[in-house]
Amino acid sequence: MKKILLVICSLLVVFVGITSFQEKEKEITIFLIGDSTLANKPYSGSNPEKGWGQVFGLYFKDGVKVENHALNGRSTKSFRDEGHWDKVFQSIQPGDYVFIEFGHNDQKEKSPDRYAAPDTDYRNNLIRYIQETYQKGGKPILATPITRRSFDENGILQDTHGRYSEVVREVAEEYSLPLFDMHKKTIEVLEQFGVEKSKELFLHYRPGDYVKFPEGRSDDTHLSPTGAFKCCDLAVEELKREIPELVIFLKE
Repeated sequence: MKKILLVICSLLVVFVGITSFQEKEKEITIFLIGDSTLANKPYSGSNPEKGWGQVFGLYFKDGVKVENHALNGRSTKSFRDEGHWDKVFQSIQPGDYVFIEFGHNDQKEKSPDRYAAPDTDYRNNLIRYIQETYQKGGKPILATPITRRSFDENGILQDTHGRYSEVVREVAEEYSLPLFDMHKKTIEVLEQFGVEKSKELFLHYRPGDYVKFPEGRSDDTHLSPTGAFKCCDLAVEELKREIPELVIFLKE
């Protein structure tokens, strides 16, 4: 009887070990590539600036891992030219996701190392990321860039991305890809918050508020911690609609 129990216990250990190994093997990685609005920012040095990709991983339970490769100042062009995409490409496993959000720096015509015209280079760069993600068995996700806080003198929010957001939508439709329309969603939030309250989402600080900004800060592009979490909330709303198979991995 003892021998039978010992055999059963041994089989259970093996079974649990195999199950644990299989569960570990099934872990999904979501790779994030993009610019400063998405990127990780230092926690040290009294730095309030945060990219929304920095906190995205906090929304998931075990089974999904978020790797944020987004970097300040990068465009669809410079992210590849500097070799950052190569690191991501080599790491993609079948079943992983690649989240692509650029646009802020692609617009910079006076910066030839970053500029990518919307209807030519920008479009082609997005398509190349998509094709290479498929090549590794990954699943590409496109996102429009978040809006800047750009209210005019009448309190009307201005669109500073123009064709860049539209091109992302067009490519997503052409390739039947999940689309996180972060541009549209952030516009809705800023208009809801209004001119003054929307400052909470960006880097608006008085002198002395943070050591990082001794002279104060008025930045309508980069996100505060409040803005980063708000953008994550919006991204999760998009995920629930566009990628329902990942909903089971979201924390309640």
